[in-house]
Amino acid sequence: MAQAAPAPGGMIRGGRTPDVFSERTHAVAKVAVPVVLGLIYGYWAAANTRYGGPITGWNLLFGFVTAIVFAAVWMGLAALTPRLPRELHAALWAAFTGIAVGFLYSLSGRGHSVLASAGLGVAFAVVVGGVLFYRYYTHEDAEGNRIR
Repeated sequence: MAQAAPAPGGMIRGGRTPDVFSERTHAVAKVAVPVVLGLIYGYWAAANTRYGGPITGWNLLFGFVTAIVFAAVWMGLAALTPRLPRELHAALWAAFTGIAVGFLYSLSGRGHSVLASAGLGVAFAVVVGGVLFYRYYTHEDAEGNRIR
């Protein structure tokens, strides 16, 4: 398949920017990004639960289980949400972000109430949902077809 020649300014005709990564790179990133972010999230959750104490086997187990759940939910959302309308697409990612932030905040051990954790999660969800809705709204045509 012949690739269109870039127009002046680095844009490919039709308004699309060139994709600098190969198909293989995108396929690897679909798995690598959630796994790496899951490991970071799991480490953070495990560090929050030990409150500066020694690392235990249960602490490691908690961190790895948290990482697996985080990565699995991320991959599930990444597979499901592109087929949804932009409102639901943004809302699901916003809910995921809010739940993740609220959970970490509840584990921080500072005596936070459930309401404080939920409030922080909702605050993050509202901001992320607004940003993602704007992004999806500006990257779709009137029928909801994605444009790049």
